[in-house]
Amino acid sequence: MQQFDAIVIGSGITGGWAAKELTEKGLRTLMIERGRDVEHIKDYTTATKNPWDLTHRDNRSITDKETYPIQTRHYSIKEDNKHFYILDKQNPYTEVQRYDWVRADVLGGRSLLWARMCFRWSDLDFEANAKDGHGVDWPIRYQDIAPWYDYVEKFVGISGKKEGIPHLPDSLFQAPMPLNCVEADIKNKIESKYSDRTLIHGRTANLTQQLPGRGACQYRNLCHRGCPYGAYFSTQSSTLPAAMATGKLTVKTGLIVNRIIYDEAKQKATGVEVIDRETNKTYIFEANLIFINASTVATTFLLLNSTSNRFPNGLGNDHDMVGRHLMDHHKSRGMSGEVVGFRDKYYYGRRPTGVYIPRFVNVNAQKEKFLRGYGIQGGAYRGREKGEGIGAAFKEAITEAGGWTVGFTAFGECLPYAENRITLNTDKKDHWGRPTLNIDASFKENEKAMQKDYEEKAAEMFESIGIQNIRFNGSMSFPGNANHEMGTARMGKDPKTSVLNKWNQMHTVKNVFITDGSSMASSSCVNPSLTYMALTARAVDYAVAELKKRNF
Repeated sequence: MQQFDAIVIGSGITGGWAAKELTEKGLRTLMIERGRDVEHIKDYTTATKNPWDLTHRDNRSITDKETYPIQTRHYSIKEDNKHFYILDKQNPYTEVQRYDWVRADVLGGRSLLWARMCFRWSDLDFEANAKDGHGVDWPIRYQDIAPWYDYVEKFVGISGKKEGIPHLPDSLFQAPMPLNCVEADIKNKIESKYSDRTLIHGRTANLTQQLPGRGACQYRNLCHRGCPYGAYFSTQSSTLPAAMATGKLTVKTGLIVNRIIYDEAKQKATGVEVIDRETNKTYIFEANLIFINASTVATTFLLLNSTSNRFPNGLGNDHDMVGRHLMDHHKSRGMSGEVVGFRDKYYYGRRPTGVYIPRFVNVNAQKEKFLRGYGIQGGAYRGREKGEGIGAAFKEAITEAGGWTVGFTAFGECLPYAENRITLNTDKKDHWGRPTLNIDASFKENEKAMQKDYEEKAAEMFESIGIQNIRFNGSMSFPGNANHEMGTARMGKDPKTSVLNKWNQMHTVKNVFITDGSSMASSSCVNPSLTYMALTARAVDYAVAELKKRNF
């Protein structure tokens, strides 16, 4: 048994931030990660490889699809980064309704794999539940978190441009990555024709200017392999080095946290029980403060599996709130079209971000038949000419750049439905003999109506500015596939209807804090990771102050 001041469960975006903040405030901190170690630069084994250096030219093989049957539902896993993902057969779960649980299994978690889009939320998001009655009222508003957005943005490094959009607040930006000529033309046409719509630079955690220990983006668009330049924000490039520099961080990989240990006499959590994934041996680590940052679904498992006489249904689960209100953004069918002209124009490198059209429906008033709204992400690019025949003529043809294409997809808000939930399955075990999960969630009529509205409005918008041969591909995503899972241990004012208070602190276990996506009371329509980071830094600041006051 080892004793620490604080334990952080998980090493992804929020786990890394929790470790950085705790150690910089002087706490001896243990970070526990279930996956294997990944060392910055050294373990980005495919970072500089060419497609022809990979056995299948970076395509998924039949074996990959058999080994990763869930992970390969997502676009992001390829031959060059599959070693970062979890093995599905060792980690089964029951899909009562289809749920795409996409997971990393390495130190750094999905901070190595995320799409890096960073947007602030606004009171359009924080007030939504209170205004339309879906979900519980957030216990915070934008003014509560705004200083913490400032705080984390200075460290993360976010490229973008100030736009002055009230419901999409500006960040502290580095210089934006320039729009290409077609995107700039589309921007001008959309904004000239529609008073309620703006096309802006993608706001992304890719550096355009160096920060200490990190270089600027090289425009390779190979972020998913791990960035040896440290140009995109990840645990490995950013928060972990900062935490290690304090001399107060211990990192242990290959250990699966099985349960939180609750002491009924002390009325607080005293530590965690872990399983060594290689030997199956169990160990206990103790601490006065625990931050759970395992990611929403895994955090839910941990809470439900942490039973005691005081909490027979799981830690903090007095009112059957843990596991309910599971949310994810719904993604639209992909839309693309052809752009006439600009054949004499090209662009520099492979920019690792696109453009964004912020939410423009139900902003100032409820006008549509559905609640909430969506944002549109995409970009313009040039492919290759289609070669004909065989031999030298074919090869020569495909070296030429083809016409311009523009592609977009919408990310929409999901309402917090109580019936979208996760429960423990004690009949089905994982590789280590632990219970598994039942996941029962779906997008409902509100989300489907939103998708229909996007398709209609986006097609009309593109036609009106001269985009040709517009087509939709694929289908609406299933829950989980946007990788923005949230809500199963939500914040709120009332312990009967929420798990956490306004500080991300458990109502009933005061020395346990949860700052990953499970803490969210609603889902907004913009990417949530920046908000997770700000909430984490804010929660640590409060938790350490309370610890020093001996309030738990």
